[in-house]
Amino acid sequence: MDGIGVYTHGLLQHLPQAGVEVLPFSFAPPGDARRLSVGRALPLSFPLATLGDLILPSSVHLSTQSVLGTGAPPLDLFHATDYRIVRMDCPVVATLHDALPISHPEWASPKMRKLKNWLQAKAARKAQHVMTGSHFSIRELVECFGVDEHRISVVHHGVRAEWHEQPDAAARDATLAQHQLRAGYFLFVGTLQPRKNVERLLEAYLTLPPVLRSARQLVIVGAPGWRSEELVSRIKAAQQRGENVVWLDRLTDDLQLRHLYAGAGAFIFPSLHEGFGLPLLEAFASGVAVACSGTTSLPEVAAGAALEFDPLSVGEIAAAMTNLARDDALRARCVAAGRRRALELTWDEAARRTAAVYRHVLSH
Repeated sequence: MDGIGVYTHGLLQHLPQAGVEVLPFSFAPPGDARRLSVGRALPLSFPLATLGDLILPSSVHLSTQSVLGTGAPPLDLFHATDYRIVRMDCPVVATLHDALPISHPEWASPKMRKLKNWLQAKAARKAQHVMTGSHFSIRELVECFGVDEHRISVVHHGVRAEWHEQPDAAARDATLAQHQLRAGYFLFVGTLQPRKNVERLLEAYLTLPPVLRSARQLVIVGAPGWRSEELVSRIKAAQQRGENVVWLDRLTDDLQLRHLYAGAGAFIFPSLHEGFGLPLLEAFASGVAVACSGTTSLPEVAAGAALEFDPLSVGEIAAAMTNLARDDALRARCVAAGRRRALELTWDEAARRTAAVYRHVLSH
């Protein structure tokens, strides 16, 4: 599940406890509503809804009756958790996670860049209120989409309660053995794509002293994404040379991912751009020391609980890895600070703040 999926699932689970009655809807895959994974199908597929936006006048809206059926009570509010917004005859709240395709087009696929830019700009204009995951993202949304800052609320994401629980040791060890891992490794989690900066992470690892590389594997967990071919080639070349590098492009379930966090000695997140950065919270809650980029939203999310480095400096990434591997006291401080930070950012709190945004929108 990607970051938007984790965000949506977290709200679906916790908004009812915040006093919100939730009716989930999704865009169905074209021609087959049975393939929906969450909620009921909206009456239009996403391509048709997008086409309608292009050709219909702005005064035309999707009615509550067409969504819920004749005779159903009206919707109070419609919340779109990504850029795929539809016009509704009720207030619309949109969560826009970042403005990456406009702010950094070099990190977005050219195939989808213009469409995403157009859709996100339309979303910003159609919504009565916009939510985002960090104060950093406010600046991007204002600069790139021209959104009125007074129409934007920051609601930090959360981490599920089970991440705070130590997984069963035998099950964890079985997962590590399945993937030929030795506890104490450097861990990265995220899709392999240019902005995740895994190339510099790999380069930094390969500059570490041989004795440290021998003692600690570099474990990269993530599916290959856009423009990842060269990185995949470099990973495989390092493996063929006998380097202690492991790439896991797929896992069987979320529990295996928790096992991998639990077995790590340090979590390294060198991303060049994040609207929030959920893997930091997962690592914090798992009791893993974290080193991350000191850029975009990550310092806000970490709030001092992680070692920060310049993600463009291979030397700084390598130094952070070395310090966490060799300084037991530093690692323990980072673990303790990370656990405290994870307790501050929960889905219960995110749901309460989201419900407060709904009440604000409905009262204006």
